[in-house]
Amino acid sequence: MIKNVVSSNQKQNFIKLSFLILESAIYKFILAKTLSVASEINVLFFSFQQVKLDIKRNLCADYNDEIELNVERNLIDLSDFPQPSHNLQDKTNIKVMMLGLRGFPNVQGGIEAHAEHLCPLLAELGCDVTVITRALYQPKYVGSSWKNVKFNSIWAPNSKSLEAIVHTFLGVLYAGIKRPDVLHIHAVGPALMTPLARLLGLRVIVTHHGPDYERQKWGWLARNILLLGESLGMRFSNSRIVISNVIRELVLRKYMVHSEVIRNGVVLPYLNACATEMQQHIFKFGLTPSKYVLLVSRLVPEKRHIDLIKAFKLANLKDWKLVLVGASDHPDAYVKALQRHAATCDNVVMADYQTGDCLASLYANAGLFVLPSSHEGLSISLLEALSYGLPVLASNIPANLEISLPASQYFPMGDIQVLKEKIVEITAKPVNLNSQLNVQNWVSHYYNWQQVAQKTVNEYKSALR
Repeated sequence: MIKNVVSSNQKQNFIKLSFLILESAIYKFILAKTLSVASEINVLFFSFQQVKLDIKRNLCADYNDEIELNVERNLIDLSDFPQPSHNLQDKTNIKVMMLGLRGFPNVQGGIEAHAEHLCPLLAELGCDVTVITRALYQPKYVGSSWKNVKFNSIWAPNSKSLEAIVHTFLGVLYAGIKRPDVLHIHAVGPALMTPLARLLGLRVIVTHHGPDYERQKWGWLARNILLLGESLGMRFSNSRIVISNVIRELVLRKYMVHSEVIRNGVVLPYLNACATEMQQHIFKFGLTPSKYVLLVSRLVPEKRHIDLIKAFKLANLKDWKLVLVGASDHPDAYVKALQRHAATCDNVVMADYQTGDCLASLYANAGLFVLPSSHEGLSISLLEALSYGLPVLASNIPANLEISLPASQYFPMGDIQVLKEKIVEITAKPVNLNSQLNVQNWVSHYYNWQQVAQKTVNEYKSALR
């Protein structure tokens, strides 16, 4: 027995040591390759800048001589000319390039929704915002700009494992040529390219939206690459933003670095979405106002749709339906299993990915919103449900607990029996308008996009010091 325990401990230590050696080797490989690429790009960039400078000097020589002569004759006062700022922190028109997301507007995903709300507000605050999107996802009808936000689409492979890292690599090289004041990278996967961006002389801010390596869809290799991305992003960035205290504590514990908590926000809707013309959107799904349970999310394993289907079937609610809104970027075995479970119950509606008035109507007319997920950063769909004043149920994972709902609105993650009991309990209560308004006021006070934008600009200025 003792030998077995010793043998087991030796195996665990060997695995840990192997992983540390692998991580160190990957560090050295990435730094060697990125240093080589960065050196070549920097040589090209500064050569180009020198050529531009020489041309300007030649073209403007006579003009500058005339200026100097007029200054000597006291015909021109140099104080009339704007003087260059030597402190980038003083800039009001900060050039921001954003990377690490698929695109927007109306592109599925939490980070995409985050950027869709944030970027126009950054532009209103004086930032010159360019978003590097993935050509595969960016809607063609949007064009090259939207709400004063500019887009530049770059190719990425149609691969769950490769699209983010390849696109980020190309995006960082593009940023190295364009030279923004700030390169803002979203998520720990794309953060893998932070050292390359720093070697190119860019100021980098990384927003940590959550430990993506905990998602069930990733295998061992992908999970460890994401862990490496988190490490490189947190260690090498000029500044770090996290969307919850849970993530801030994780970053502090693992990397001993400071990060600024800037939570997601919500856009407060008008409750007139329940008007007759808006309800027409839910009628096409065969729904009755206030008589359906709603979940809005991507169709990925960590959202645990199947738990909700099982609990809903056990609840056996008369005249109620369960509506699952969302799609999968890369349909897989989980989506097929989900479709099989949904097909076993006539009252489960697979509503696909929805946006605009249709999504607003689905939120506004729901009787209950449920989020049974095993992994979240800070769920925008849960915040949106609260912004409509909906009663909600959420799994008791740390990210959901941070929202500080009443204890009765949480259930143990994966406990289908408790979830069933809470669904029955909440759906038995009539919706109260005053309660809806109170929830709206609470969520708008703590999760305000205008405040998010101002805090983000402050973080940009801090990184430019």
